[in-house]
Amino acid sequence: MAAALSFDDLKSRAAGLQFRSQAFIGGRYVDAVSGETFDCISPVDGRVLTQVAACGAEDVDRAVKAARAAFETGVWRDMAPARRKAKLLKFAELIKAHHDELALLETLDMGKPIGDSHAVDVPATVNCIRWYAEAADKIYDEVAPTDPKVLAMIRREPVGVVAAIVPWNFPMIMAAWKIGPALASGNSLILKPAEQSSLSAIRIAELAAEAGIPEGVFQVVPGLGEQAGKALGLHEDIDAIAFTGSGEVGKLLLQYSGQSNMKRVALECGGKTPHIVLADTSDLDQAAEAAAWGIFFNQGEVCNAGSRLLVQESIKEALMEKLLKISRSIKVGNPLDPQTKMGAIVDRDQMDKVLRYIGIGQQEGAQLVLGGQQVQTAEGGYYVEPTVFDRVDNQMTIAREEIFGPVLSTLTFKDAEEGLRIANDTVYGLAAAVWTKNIDTAHKMARGLRAGSVWINCFDGGDITTPFGGYKQSGFGRDKSLHAFDKYTELKTVWIELGG
Repeated sequence: MAAALSFDDLKSRAAGLQFRSQAFIGGRYVDAVSGETFDCISPVDGRVLTQVAACGAEDVDRAVKAARAAFETGVWRDMAPARRKAKLLKFAELIKAHHDELALLETLDMGKPIGDSHAVDVPATVNCIRWYAEAADKIYDEVAPTDPKVLAMIRREPVGVVAAIVPWNFPMIMAAWKIGPALASGNSLILKPAEQSSLSAIRIAELAAEAGIPEGVFQVVPGLGEQAGKALGLHEDIDAIAFTGSGEVGKLLLQYSGQSNMKRVALECGGKTPHIVLADTSDLDQAAEAAAWGIFFNQGEVCNAGSRLLVQESIKEALMEKLLKISRSIKVGNPLDPQTKMGAIVDRDQMDKVLRYIGIGQQEGAQLVLGGQQVQTAEGGYYVEPTVFDRVDNQMTIAREEIFGPVLSTLTFKDAEEGLRIANDTVYGLAAAVWTKNIDTAHKMARGLRAGSVWINCFDGGDITTPFGGYKQSGFGRDKSLHAFDKYTELKTVWIELGG
């Protein structure tokens, strides 16, 4: 498997990859109606991998018509849940069978280390689709506790045609979080991948068809957000949109819903996660390790990255010494090198944005104590070294805005109450972490933090069984767990007078 191959072996395999680059509509690959394409540029070295179909409103309309036809005929919606389960399980197995190919696609397209693509992204995608497949025939309807002369049934039905718009940081995992529950509950799904990372989504569409998922039930329309994404948002025959991405685009989708058919919208729009370390933590080494990887994993391109490190004053120096030692040891390099721990930023625009925020942090008075530069320039790709700021005030731009890169802001607080106040002083509310050995403090902080996930003495804990989503401008609706079905289903009450 890829993880056991050498750097040279992986480069050779990458050079031999064939890229699917068309839209997948109505059960087959097709060009955009306009014939237009856009360059798929690898952040690894800046080279053009292929040209991807640039779908627009006409392509979206074709996909919606195919999705609606599939839904209305009931070819998937009315299939016995056990049969839907079997086809989704086969889909998951086909993804697993193409593990190495898909891992390479993720790394070449998005820039993450091959070790992560291989050990995290592909297995998590397989597990997610398997899990929802198994749930398909285990979700029960309800009977209400009514008068004996009445039978009241509460039925859960698929919402209809669903559009999923996913980001570029975890292309397959984010797609799977939508694909799994949407398809398991009987919907027709149109997936729009981010233009920066379309290749794996386009490839798995073919695998879904091979698994027996009927035409029109799962389609992929690549394209630019302002074209394909906007067309999905404004389409009058899409019943729901599930989106993960920026707050700016999330707000546009809410507007598009109001301007069109009031389609249901579920949003996950990022965060500014506070990573809070109290003086009574029992393992400062573990907290430092979590703080470093909480921001530098996936090049910091993680919606719940621990980008604000809040440290109690009395332990700041000790924690910073450990944190900086770990951060200096993180190897930035070619993502195809199995030894690389931090890869490339997804594209030049995002790299320039990260570097611009680093400059703003310095201008506003934060102390740059590590990194701050573009590196690996000889590669031709887009690399930024691990960057740590100290003496950050929570009103500074780098503490308030989502950077989506390997930039850590360090803040201090006097006591738990002040730490909680600083942590909540943000428009976001996706996640938070707290390190303390005091169970009372842990519960108090967990109750007080306005965030969808709170991790105690760990970071980024959880699995597919627990919901993920945010408070405030981090959005609404939940991915993962059985709660995700709420986004993709309607509740119908059937009230029957029995007489007698």
